[in-house]
Amino acid sequence: MYITGTQLKDMKVDLRTLDEIMRKHDLLCEGQWDYERVTFDKKYVIKEGTYYLRVFGYTPDGDIGTGQAEIILKEPVLGKYYYPHGVEYDENEEVFPQSLVKDCEATLKKVYDELKEHAL
Repeated sequence: MYITGTQLKDMKVDLRTLDEIMRKHDLLCEGQWDYERVTFDKKYVIKEGTYYLRVFGYTPDGDIGTGQAEIILKEPVLGKYYYPHGVEYDENEEVFPQSLVKDCEATLKKVYDELKEHAL
């Protein structure tokens, strides 16, 4: 399920600043990057299952491994984890608890409020 209206999509931020602000809001990278892409996750374990709020980003002209890349963010997404297949994002087949969606939206608003001061 894409979480729209966050104003994060297409925002450009320095990777070090992005990582610091994301960590503050429990969105962790934990090695989920390659040369051009990075993913920040916040894990939720509730009675309905395990869910991940994910914020994806990419760099058009850098190497994330150097820690000096400028990252362009994509639309955040909420998905449900299924063992052993992984995270599913299909909002047509998934039912996402409203309280979970509200918490994700609140987290993303806080992230945006801090990131907008550092946007490139």
